[in-house]
Amino acid sequence: MMRAQIEVIPCKICGDKSSGVHYGVITCEGCKGFFRRSQQASVSYSCSRQSNCPIDRSSRTRCQSCRLKKCVAQGMSRDAVKFGRMSKRQRDSLIAEVERHRQRQQQQQRIQANSMEAQTFSTYCPVKDPLDGSPPILQPLALAYPIHMDPEMQRCAPEVHPYLMCPPGELQASGLLYRRRGDRSGLTDSRGVDSRQSSPEQGPLGMSTTDMSLRPYDHEDAFCQYPTSLLHIEELCASIVRSHRETSQFRVEELQALRWKVFTREEIHMYHSKSVDEMWQLCADRLSDAVQYVVEFAKRLPGFRQIRQNDQINLLKSGSMEVVLVRMSRLFNTENSTVFFDGKFAGTEVFKNLLCGDLIMAVFDFADSMSALRLTDPQVAIFSALVLINPDRPGLEDRGRVQRLRKDIERALSHILHRDNQDTLLLRLYQKLPVLKALCSLHIEKLHWFRQLYPLTVHTHFPPLYKELFGSDSDTLPSSS
Repeated sequence: MMRAQIEVIPCKICGDKSSGVHYGVITCEGCKGFFRRSQQASVSYSCSRQSNCPIDRSSRTRCQSCRLKKCVAQGMSRDAVKFGRMSKRQRDSLIAEVERHRQRQQQQQRIQANSMEAQTFSTYCPVKDPLDGSPPILQPLALAYPIHMDPEMQRCAPEVHPYLMCPPGELQASGLLYRRRGDRSGLTDSRGVDSRQSSPEQGPLGMSTTDMSLRPYDHEDAFCQYPTSLLHIEELCASIVRSHRETSQFRVEELQALRWKVFTREEIHMYHSKSVDEMWQLCADRLSDAVQYVVEFAKRLPGFRQIRQNDQINLLKSGSMEVVLVRMSRLFNTENSTVFFDGKFAGTEVFKNLLCGDLIMAVFDFADSMSALRLTDPQVAIFSALVLINPDRPGLEDRGRVQRLRKDIERALSHILHRDNQDTLLLRLYQKLPVLKALCSLHIEKLHWFRQLYPLTVHTHFPPLYKELFGSDSDTLPSSS
C-alpha cells in the first residue's frame, strides 16, 4: 500500500512515473536499471558537452554521464537501504513528501477544473433571479400526501423532540465557517425570538467573526444576493455531498461485498411464520432506523438550520419517507431484484405477511427504476436534498425561505449533472417526484388500515419516531391506562 502511495511522486531523475524507492531514491524502473548497470566495474561514461545536459523523460538516454551524475547527486547509492529497512525518521519524511505532492496535485486539478468550468458555466447557469414573472422550466410539486400535520410543536410527543428539533445555539454541522453580515434573524423559534445563545462576536469554535477570513457558501448571503457564481454552487454541492456521506446508513462498498448474502428458503419461512403485527413492527423499526439517518442528513444541509424550527419539523414529517425511498435505491440489487433488509438481501416474498403486496411491489419497482439511472453518490445526495426541501409541503410558516433554499439546490443539481455530461437525467429525476408522492400516500393508507386492526401494537410497540412522522395524534398521546 505504501508503494502505491509513493508512486504519485514522479521519478527524481527523469520525471517519469516512479515505481518505488530504489537505491535510496524514488525512481522509475528505467533509472533503477540504468544505475544498477552503471555500477559494473567495466562501465565508464563521459560527457561530450560541459557535463550539464538536461535529464528528463525524453532526453535521459542521450548522455549517460550526466544521467549517472544526477543519480548520485539525488542520493542513489549501491549501499543505500531498501525502503522496507528505512528508519522511522526516513519513513516519516518520505510519507510527508508523498502527502505534500498529493496536495499539490489536487490543488492543480481544482484550479484546472474551475478554469474549464468557468468558461462553460454561463451557458447553463442563470445570471440573475427570474423576477420577471416568467414560469420556471420545472414547475413546483403539488401538495404532498394528505396526512394531518399539526404545526404546533406542543403536539409533538416530548420523547420525539430530540429526533426532530435542532438544539438552540448549535450551528450547521457541515464544517463550514460563516461570516455574518449583521443579520442574525436566521434561526427563530415559533414566537419569532432568536433562539441562538452564542454572542454576536463569537463564531464557530469560539473564533471571532472578525478573524474569519475563510467564508464559503453562506445561505444568509445567498438570500440577499442570489448566488450564481460557480464557486458558490461548487461549495454548496460539496457540502451536500459531505452531509450525505456522513449520514449514509450503509457504504456502497460494504453493500457490494454483501450482495451474495440472500435469504435462504428456511430464513424466508421464518419471516412467514411471523404474525402480521410482528412483521409490521419489524419493518417499522427498520424504517425508523433509516429515518434517523435522514434527520441527521437534513440537519447538516446548508441553510436547513436557518429555517424556522416548525418548518424543519414539517419538512421532515412530509419528506423523510421520500428520502428513505431515494436512498433505498442504493440498497437494491437489480440482478436478482432484492433489497438489503435485516442484514441480507431480500426479495418481495420476505414481506408477504405485511399483507400489502401492492405497496411492496410498487416500492421494489421504484427502487429498480432508480437503480437503472445509475446515479453517482453526489447525484443521489443532491437529489435527496431537493426531495426534502420542498416549499409546497403543508403547514410551512415561512415558505419563501424554503423556496429560496430549494432554488439553490435546483441549481446545484443542474450543475452537477451538467458537469457529469448527464443533463438528460434532470427531467427523469423530476419525473420521480410524483411517484414518490404516490408511494408515500399508499404507505399512509396501509398504515391507516393496519392501525384499525392493531391499534394497541401501533400505540405501544411502534418506535416513537415512526408514530410521530406517520401516525395520528392518538398514536403519540400517552396511554390513559
